[in-house]
Amino acid sequence: MSGSTMDTIKVLLVDDEADFAAAMQRRLERRGLAVRTAHSGEECLSTLREFDADVVVLDVKMPGMDGLHTLRAIKHEHPLVEVIMLSGHACMDTAVAGMEHGAFHYLMKPADLDELMYKVEDAYKRKSLQEQKIRAMEERADPAS
Repeated sequence: MSGSTMDTIKVLLVDDEADFAAAMQRRLERRGLAVRTAHSGEECLSTLREFDADVVVLDVKMPGMDGLHTLRAIKHEHPLVEVIMLSGHACMDTAVAGMEHGAFHYLMKPADLDELMYKVEDAYKRKSLQEQKIRAMEERADPAS
């Protein structure tokens, strides 16, 4: 995936464990992604207002605003951003709730890096297709542009 046809995928990694987030950021950047980190739900939302992320990789268990609340807020403010939930705790209820609120996928921690990359690329493709559909609908609605 070295650059020419695909734009650089912008990922926001949200995890309250700063060391985990920093290590994951380095690993994803080595694979050609543009990665920013946030360490809380609130920081995630403020970062999204100035960093146009394609995909958010979101930890479920965080102090304060947890992953599900953050997911709902992301989908409300940035409906096209795809969200991959990460959890160190196997909980089907949380996975199901995440999917019901629009999560793209749910992975267990520690996530296999190859699997995470595939999911990020899939999520990016889905977001791009949604954007293309919206552009096509806007062009049909306003043929003058």
